[in-house]
Amino acid sequence: MPYFDTASAAPLHPVARQALQAALDEGWADPARLYREGRRARLLLDAAREAAAEAVGCRPDELVFTPSGTHAVHTGVAGALAGRRRVGGHLVVSAVEHSSVLHAAQAHEAAGGTVTQIPVDRAGAVSPAGYASVLDGATALACLQSANHEVGTVQPVADVAEVCAAAGVPLLVDAAQSLGWGPVEGGWSVLTASAHKWGGPAGVGLLAVRKGVRFSPQFPADERESGRSPGFVNLPAIVAAAASLRAVRAEADAEAARLRTLVDRIRRRVARLVPDVEVVGDPERRLPHLVTFSCLYVDGETLLHELDRAGYSVSSGSSCTSSTLTPSHVLRAMGVLSEGNVRVSLPSGTTAQEVNGFLEVLPGVVAGVRATLGVGEPVAVAPVSDALEIDALGLRCPQPVIELARVITAVPVGGTVTVLSDDEVARLDIPAWCTMRGHAYLGEAPRPVGVAYTVRRQV
Repeated sequence: MPYFDTASAAPLHPVARQALQAALDEGWADPARLYREGRRARLLLDAAREAAAEAVGCRPDELVFTPSGTHAVHTGVAGALAGRRRVGGHLVVSAVEHSSVLHAAQAHEAAGGTVTQIPVDRAGAVSPAGYASVLDGATALACLQSANHEVGTVQPVADVAEVCAAAGVPLLVDAAQSLGWGPVEGGWSVLTASAHKWGGPAGVGLLAVRKGVRFSPQFPADERESGRSPGFVNLPAIVAAAASLRAVRAEADAEAARLRTLVDRIRRRVARLVPDVEVVGDPERRLPHLVTFSCLYVDGETLLHELDRAGYSVSSGSSCTSSTLTPSHVLRAMGVLSEGNVRVSLPSGTTAQEVNGFLEVLPGVVAGVRATLGVGEPVAVAPVSDALEIDALGLRCPQPVIELARVITAVPVGGTVTVLSDDEVARLDIPAWCTMRGHAYLGEAPRPVGVAYTVRRQV
């Protein structure tokens, strides 16, 4: 059964498995102790730190290990903000950061700080000018991911780092998705990453803080990991994480070229094989193994279940389900279609045969899901009114858009259709539908119950 969700967690690399087993035998003692077992453990920890620092592009004494990537993010954001509290309490983040960064920003705001979100374009990329426009004398920290976890877009980190350096503001980079493919370019100040993204064991994060960056850990002082990550380290997992990072880096160039070819095939053929689909993310500046697309008139949760039944493990950036009625913050910030969203992230070793099998299965699965929702070929009808209103209250994604598609030809070109919906997803998917189908989205207006979204027929 092909596993296509390494953006969530990569399978354990064989080198990580071997290193983990060896470290379980040799690295169980306290590396802070001076007896022989402790010294052996200390040698393993120092070697792991040097290997990880080489991959990151920093000094070994600038890098510490944490219990997870999320822990590294929270520690990094809180420590950098506290270290510069005399400057001010202004935090800048992109609108498409990982939830760990956004949660840290929410906590900062709840404590009295201020947060500015930098918007992205339709490909999911920030503009360095967007950062430059909001940095001021009270800005304590800026954050930017190296590459997006949902759509794969690579961010202009080096350019943003230059802008931040000119303003005297440190830049924290979440490199969880990209570090296995190569070092982060540019003059970043703080960097975080997570081992399970590159085939290391879960439960190991990296936090690198450059010398000269003001940093104040926000928990009781601890003598371990330079006081930045308290508690006894999971040395076997750390050794496995560092060994696997070195191994995947050695394979990265060749594997990236191979997987990029397979992803390019998916990007091209999905648009040809499946009607009404939008491939999202930057087509060029992107991670080599990841592609995301959204299908109109499809319930994303059902689509993922059906693909799982067909033997393919994929993920979604959409939260369009019966229990969570809001779209992904990344897709919302990009302004792209969220319904029927599928994220494919290929693991190392994926074959062309596996990708071809997925492409053979996908059109039938999408068609089957659409059929269960009553979606067929649109039927042209004579216009009956210059303006129609659809009551879609109580209908959930993707039904409001389906109802809109069914009646759009019932108004003449230039006529309007208003969809009344209480589903938050409609705020994103109706404008996205207009972009895909060539109609004009006129905006929204609150109603006593729900929101009215108005569309002008253009074709």
